[in-house]
Amino acid sequence: MGSLEEQYVIEEDECLLNRGPTDRKVLYLGAAPNRYYPFSLFSEDCGWKEIGNIVLSRTKVVFFSNKINLLVPCGPLAVLVDLVTGHQGSVFLLSLLGTIPLAERLGWVTEQLAFYTGPTVGGLLNATFGNATELIISIHAMKSGMIRVVQQSLLGSILSNMLLVLGSAFFSGGIVHSNKEQVFNKANAEINTGLLLVAVMGLLFPAVLHFTRTEDESEADGSSDDKEAPKITKWESIIWLFILTASISFLSEYLVNAIEGASVALNIPVAFISVILLPIVGNAAEHASAVMFAIKDELDMSLGVAVGSSTQISMFGIPFCVVYGWVLGHPMDLNFQLFETATLFMTVLVVAFMLQEGTSNYFKGLMLLFCYLIVAASYFVHIDPESIRESLPLSPYTGRMIACELFWK
Repeated sequence: MGSLEEQYVIEEDECLLNRGPTDRKVLYLGAAPNRYYPFSLFSEDCGWKEIGNIVLSRTKVVFFSNKINLLVPCGPLAVLVDLVTGHQGSVFLLSLLGTIPLAERLGWVTEQLAFYTGPTVGGLLNATFGNATELIISIHAMKSGMIRVVQQSLLGSILSNMLLVLGSAFFSGGIVHSNKEQVFNKANAEINTGLLLVAVMGLLFPAVLHFTRTEDESEADGSSDDKEAPKITKWESIIWLFILTASISFLSEYLVNAIEGASVALNIPVAFISVILLPIVGNAAEHASAVMFAIKDELDMSLGVAVGSSTQISMFGIPFCVVYGWVLGHPMDLNFQLFETATLFMTVLVVAFMLQEGTSNYFKGLMLLFCYLIVAASYFVHIDPESIRESLPLSPYTGRMIACELFWK
């Protein structure tokens, strides 16, 4: 018997045994570094039954290695409910729950692929696919002309990462390691918060200019290091990456189409759905990873996941949606409205103060979680006039009704 590092997985199929030198194909399977095992799906000795067993075993690894995957059937149920009853509230809740495990598995498969690509390409993959769920939801909302949903969901993703994800990581890590104070790289944290402040400044000035009516209207009108081992192979990771991305894209269409109906049926503001509920689904992978790293006392990794993901959304996600909106014919500007931008500005300041000492404990995490509850409660009672204008066709009569309603409220 070797050590744990030397042990690796061997498929218990007859098609893996008695291989001749001419029909062998080297493929990395195991948990031991630099270990390879002769394996070929296309050998004459390997029948369809054995191939089916291998596919089934890999599917079990992907979909039955995490308890959150019990929510996967909610996705097909959402499609069934939409076809049978058409109740938008149920469709929204089921598609919301069904997207959570898909988003978590997408992050997991990306991590598996990073084992084979190296740290540089792996980091690029994590940056690209880590926020894929938010971008897919935003693309579907953009096609439907729901610009405010796109803006608020992207903003909510930043808020969720900085307050909910980071707060949960600090809190869980502080509880597990209550006998000591956890530390992280202060310099890296300052760089990330500095980038976030730059992004906030890019969103703050358009909102202030619009609110104070000091921009030129004529111009505006004309210019509108991991020790673990992979559990699936490289090509299996790529295949699952496409399957999960397609599944999220398919289910996101039902999710986006049911937002307005669910808002009426469940009596929940669209702003609350966009800023709070949708980002929680999109950040499922980041949430799980950040908490796991904090429990392992790898707080730098937790910060890289939480704050780094916020930076990716602000520096890449938002500009991408602006350009995509222009191409699609649904222009989206950087005016995220004053209330949303002020919320983001205050959040970045709070997180910056929490990170300035380079240490963490459960109480800091608890304060971040309470800040997120305050933000959630604020958006639950917030009336967004822009969302009302998007959801209702504006005839002169409707416009007067909306103006009177907003005035009296």
